[in-house]
Amino acid sequence: MKALSSSETRQLFLDFFKEKGHHVEPSASLIPVEDPTLLWINSGVATLKKYFDGTAVPESPRLTNAQKSIRTNDIENVGKTARHHTMFEMLGNFSIGDYFKEEAITWAWEFLTDEKWLALDPDKLYVTVHPEDSEARRLWQEKIGLSEDRVIDIADNFWEIGVGPSGPNSEIFYDRGESYNDVAEDDPENYPGGENERYLEIWNLVFSEFNHTEDDTYEPLPHKNIDTGMGLERLVSVLQDTPTNFETDLFMPIIKATEALAVDKIYGEDEQVDVSFKVIADHTRAVAFAIGDGALPSNEGRGYVLRRLLRRAVMHGKKLGIHKPFMHQLVPVVGSIMSAHYPEVLEQKEFISKVIKTEEERFHETINDGLSILEEVIRDLKEKAVNELSGEVIFKLYDTYGFPVELTEEIAEDAGLSVDHAGFEKEMEQQRERARQARQEVGSMSLQSETLLAIKEASTFTGYDCLENEATLVALVANDERISEAVVSDVEEVEAIFNQTPFYAEMGGQIFDTGWIYDNEGRLVGTVDDVQKSPNGQPLHHIRLETSLMEGQTYRLVVDHARRRAVIKNHTATHLLHQALKDVLGEHANQAGSLVTPDYLRFDFTHFGQVTKEELEKMESIVNQKIWQQLPVVTVETDIETAKEMGAMALFGEKYGQNVRVVKVSDYSLELCGGVHVGNTSEIGVFKLISESGIGAGVRRIEAVTGEKAYQYLVERENALKVTAELVKSKRILEVPQKVIALQEQLKKAQKENEQLLAKMANQEAGAIFNDVASESGITYVAKEVAVKDMNQLRQLADQWKQKAVSDILVLGLVNEGKANLLVAMSDDMVKKGYKAGDLIKAIAPMINGGGGGRPDMAQAGGKKPEGMSEAIAAVPVWISEIASV
Repeated sequence: MKALSSSETRQLFLDFFKEKGHHVEPSASLIPVEDPTLLWINSGVATLKKYFDGTAVPESPRLTNAQKSIRTNDIENVGKTARHHTMFEMLGNFSIGDYFKEEAITWAWEFLTDEKWLALDPDKLYVTVHPEDSEARRLWQEKIGLSEDRVIDIADNFWEIGVGPSGPNSEIFYDRGESYNDVAEDDPENYPGGENERYLEIWNLVFSEFNHTEDDTYEPLPHKNIDTGMGLERLVSVLQDTPTNFETDLFMPIIKATEALAVDKIYGEDEQVDVSFKVIADHTRAVAFAIGDGALPSNEGRGYVLRRLLRRAVMHGKKLGIHKPFMHQLVPVVGSIMSAHYPEVLEQKEFISKVIKTEEERFHETINDGLSILEEVIRDLKEKAVNELSGEVIFKLYDTYGFPVELTEEIAEDAGLSVDHAGFEKEMEQQRERARQARQEVGSMSLQSETLLAIKEASTFTGYDCLENEATLVALVANDERISEAVVSDVEEVEAIFNQTPFYAEMGGQIFDTGWIYDNEGRLVGTVDDVQKSPNGQPLHHIRLETSLMEGQTYRLVVDHARRRAVIKNHTATHLLHQALKDVLGEHANQAGSLVTPDYLRFDFTHFGQVTKEELEKMESIVNQKIWQQLPVVTVETDIETAKEMGAMALFGEKYGQNVRVVKVSDYSLELCGGVHVGNTSEIGVFKLISESGIGAGVRRIEAVTGEKAYQYLVERENALKVTAELVKSKRILEVPQKVIALQEQLKKAQKENEQLLAKMANQEAGAIFNDVASESGITYVAKEVAVKDMNQLRQLADQWKQKAVSDILVLGLVNEGKANLLVAMSDDMVKKGYKAGDLIKAIAPMINGGGGGRPDMAQAGGKKPEGMSEAIAAVPVWISEIASV
């Protein structure tokens, strides 16, 4: 057996099958492309389904790959078992109707045992077959030469996922030796294929030879296929002779880096501690790769999986004494381990680290509160001998503190408590019901009405080329009923569909057009206030009637030219901004929503962390440069595949038909878009950013104006500057900043002089109060209400009192703006005798409805009952008398 690194093992596998005529497929993204059935790529064959089902023809019928994969159905087992992972690598070789069982079996054995390749000891290998797969058994015994007792029948050796291709499979096991025995010799599980640690499955060969039909029969496939899978982590654990996958070179560098961050925790000394190290190593690897492939933490879908993994790792970090963000520091380690085959993690390490750190910081903001509450609840339950955590508590932690339900339940179970998950689900449903009841109905057209659904007449949008045209009214609806004629005396508002229209129906972020409807004699028939897509896709015009409308009649439709011009300026500017964002922030800055109106544009985008002032200025400058370069804006109609080949930017999650429009701004911007645009960027005039802010986890928003609105925006600010110039007595606007700076310096100087004056007054006050020393039971004290500015000045008086050694005890009271404050100080001698300032403050603070505390030599309190100050001051000698008599 060769001692190989994980990188060497992976490459050796690919090289072997390349020699056997296989085309090496690159590892695909963890995010499935055009496969809505999968949340993540979860196996080596998942990216090749299009070849197996015949929808695409591969370059070669023989394929091989090393595919990164994610499975999250048993996250809770990660770290607790030897081989559970969220992200893993699957090595596979595949035949699409080419070779079959003999080659698959022969090559598997050759790769595992030949001296040129892995050189495993053949005597340590066992195989399993399906009891009815006599051909596979024959090949293992006759072709490979295995004895009958090393080919084991397993009834479960049959691969299928419902209707479709299926077939028997053959697994290869490695005997790790007696030292790995975890079951007795006579245990029924002590065999290759049983539940034990000695015999480790390393390769699974699937022989896809049947079609499982709807009527539950199995028909032979005309073209038989091979699909194999070998977990790299398992194979490397064999080659490196490690007890679990986590001791291999795939994980140990991450574990060692975590050790360096942990507090007095070492891997390998405590099983429970080891679980935390393993979880962190596994989850960090999965999160880093997923973010590198374009996933971002969120509250749903794959984003929720990332957030859950990250938060589990943070919680296990706390168990290791790591109480600050740390996972982001492990990203370069992950990248270095995998760089031979997956360079993308190191290439994107700064972005990946930034995303992880941001998410860690967000979680740390809420986690401590949730943890302390949960720990207190668990402690109370144990004191009361209650062994279940209620669903109400789980929900409160989730709803109020963002505490993951899985983590709450995991912590509770670690503490020996069962969890009321059904109760939590009940609370969640009640919350959903409250949300449904609180939701207000939006006053919009009922587009899903039966009346509108029944309208099938076609309507063509002409607004790409014109802003007005003649059109025939083909459908008219009022009060959700189709009518043939609408008279203003009967109805004031209607919805109308024309056979063609220049009016743009709101879609893709671009707002609807408004305008007017005229009859053949040029009279105003109605005003178009809104245009939306009807259920069958036609532009549906919302019209306020002036006279009457009749189906079958021809009308002139006129779009508000000025409004449309303003809209299209903002829309094209949005495309320029999108590309500028990528230029400045990076390719991860993708559109997450937009709104294009005549007054402004709003653009939401994915980005973790703040956008700096310099970055915003750079984006704004880039957009304006593209405007002033007078770039042509061209729209091309083509099919979706051609558009993708052109490199057109598609919006994530947006659905596109087979035929699409591609908007090209010279050689700068290329996007799929069905909206309307200017013909040349110079028409935009000027672009001005007006705001930038964060609106959610990893999502930020920019608002901007163009053209006339940008001019108005700049004029308003210039006018404000002119007013400011007059106020600061500046003759020139450009001198205003210097004038303001000069005034600020003057203000600082005046404030400093004022503070000095106040300090002087405080000294005078101190002279007055320090001369009034009283005595009680042989203890001297000063107890006065003083007229100073704030608690800071009270403390200054206490410092002077201590320096002058005025008395044994000092009590000062301050009443200011309806609030009361007390300060108590004890001399060093009093503290040595066992007297504490905190004891006195606790005795008198209730008189001002307050509470407080502090050090033995000084304590303070605040309260909301200033009228109680006299009573508090008067209580001082009483307290002294009582403690002196003890």
